[in-house]
Amino acid sequence: MLELKIPPVIVGLVTAGLMWLVAHAMPGYGFDIPQRRLVAQVVAAAGFVVAVWGVVAFRRAGTTVNPMKPESSSSLVVTGIYAFTRNPMYLGLLLVLVAWAIDLAHPAAFLVLPLFVLYMNRFQIQPEERALASRFGPSFTAYASRVRRWI
Repeated sequence: MLELKIPPVIVGLVTAGLMWLVAHAMPGYGFDIPQRRLVAQVVAAAGFVVAVWGVVAFRRAGTTVNPMKPESSSSLVVTGIYAFTRNPMYLGLLLVLVAWAIDLAHPAAFLVLPLFVLYMNRFQIQPEERALASRFGPSFTAYASRVRRWI
């Protein structure tokens, strides 16, 4: 089973590589995005800020940032960025991938993004949420009912 076996950063790198491969396999289908490098840099910077904000919130709460061991969480973080998204680190990674798709300027690169979300939901987020529900019970259930996974 792939649940919690592949670190999310590796999943992101594989996704980025797949995006590059599909974009370069069909070179005639690229399109122009005005100021694409600038737009990509802004989106990537936003992704970086969102992800770092999530890490900082975990550090302040004194809980683990290790996505492979959600059962070792020592506290449920529900404030700051976590009041808006349950997964800011994954959202940040997704935004970096969106920036990469913008930079590649190819429709096939954008089509890979839902695969990343589906994979993360199934093999990373759902197992994490089961562990958090087991560890924090009704507190996590209430939190999950009011804050969305992504945005």
